[in-house]
Amino acid sequence: MVQIAGTGAVGGSWPSKGLDKGKGKAKVREEENEDSVDLLPCSWPSKGLDKGKGKAKVREEENEDSVDLLPWLPHLLFYGPPGTGKTSTILAMARRIYGERWKNNVLELNASDDRGIEVVREQIKSFASTRNVFSAVGGGTTAAPGGYKLIVLDEADAMTTAAQGALRRVIEQYTRNVRFCIICNYVNKIIPAIQSRCTRFRFNPLELDQVEGRLDHVIDSEKCNVTQDGKEALLKLSKGDMRRALNILQACHAAYEDKIDETAVYACTGNPHPSDIELIVGSMMNDEFSTSYNYVSSLKASKGMAMADMVSGIYDFLMTLKLPPTARIYLLDQLATIEHRLSTGCSERIQLSALLGAVKVSVQLADKAKKAGHKAK
Repeated sequence: MVQIAGTGAVGGSWPSKGLDKGKGKAKVREEENEDSVDLLPCSWPSKGLDKGKGKAKVREEENEDSVDLLPWLPHLLFYGPPGTGKTSTILAMARRIYGERWKNNVLELNASDDRGIEVVREQIKSFASTRNVFSAVGGGTTAAPGGYKLIVLDEADAMTTAAQGALRRVIEQYTRNVRFCIICNYVNKIIPAIQSRCTRFRFNPLELDQVEGRLDHVIDSEKCNVTQDGKEALLKLSKGDMRRALNILQACHAAYEDKIDETAVYACTGNPHPSDIELIVGSMMNDEFSTSYNYVSSLKASKGMAMADMVSGIYDFLMTLKLPPTARIYLLDQLATIEHRLSTGCSERIQLSALLGAVKVSVQLADKAKKAGHKAK
């Protein structure tokens, strides 16, 4: 689902006729666009996909709207988590606008390309300075209004501040010739001067039913034997990331050709199985400290679990338990602290002890809350 996070057409992203050249900026009426684009990027398999739509599944009426609004296309800023279809959307739009000759009218640069200040001043500026007079819509013969080209800067949050500063001037100077689409994961790493010149769209993580629909298409196309619990595990581990779901499916299909079930998915990805997490939490809550520590350590070693994955699994399992507010708040706070320590490189053995201690303290808090409730009655 795509959400408009804000609009900004300052710097001439709309047609500049009638604007004061001395000011270089225009006050543009803000409009809300409630139309959404359902996009399900698919990297595997490629056969059977509509080439005109690229990797995105876009509704027909929205495709028609994008062409109707073609003369007024502003500079775009797409941001959101990875695997939500940002690049697929703009490539599908480019195919729709320019037809079969879309590659001649689009300059795409991603993180693998050098995008320093010299590239902005030379390659991007050279492409932007030439006007596309004979651009045609949809591969036809009618010239597109304005005849502009498209520059796609993928993963722009990796660009340096100096390069973004140079890009700001290019956007402002050559807006009659090109439209920019800037794609990033973290919008706060894009300088405000560029944000104000673009219409911003936030891409939310995909809904599970959207991921499931595309996953079923790939499963049928590749003839994968996936059980219902295996598909549910795939959807759970994808976390709204279509690319991650397809990569997990492809890895499981390569390792387990006969049948892909829940156990196969968790074994292939290395994530702890929910049944193992349940055993770990049960031991931490009920067993004595040293006994529980030895049991969890042996299970962690035999299953090859990472401590960070264990913390995430315990968090998901705790959301299904009924705990008093004081115990739940304390335990969640300790889980967040332990996860932060693990991300900074702390010892897993020490953090396992801290996790076990936090669970023991939360059990005591739960018992106190239960006794206080009985006394109140």
